[in-house]
Amino acid sequence: MSVPRPKRSDFVDFRPMQTRWMDNDIYGHMNNVVHYSLFDTAVNSWLMEEGLLDPVRSESFGLVVETSCKYYAEMQFPDVVHAGLRIAKIGSTSVRFEIGLFRNDDTEAAAEGFFVHVYVSRDTHRPVPIDGKRRAAFETLTL
Repeated sequence: MSVPRPKRSDFVDFRPMQTRWMDNDIYGHMNNVVHYSLFDTAVNSWLMEEGLLDPVRSESFGLVVETSCKYYAEMQFPDVVHAGLRIAKIGSTSVRFEIGLFRNDDTEAAAEGFFVHVYVSRDTHRPVPIDGKRRAAFETLTL
């Protein structure tokens, strides 16, 4: 039984990212660790553009506590990867970002994954509630 691949219409926001020569491995495709780097870049660039994260000054920030990736198709340099973002769940202190990686103009994802962030205090690294501004921005990424 084949699992249906996510489509572009399953995501709310997109971030284009150019692959690099060094992303290819000896087998001629993008190495699996690059997918996680693209996930991280997509999520954190969105957070910074929305004014929700200043890596040096934010009083609280999200720590990754769980992550996963499913691979469906190969990508390689010089592909442009379009990372689709959506939020599947917003809890009191956590949020689940889901990311689809689309190769060039493909309509089906080459990979999909997720990050669960738990928001913590910069000073104590203990969980803190997701504030109203952050929660409202997160809701814009839900379907």
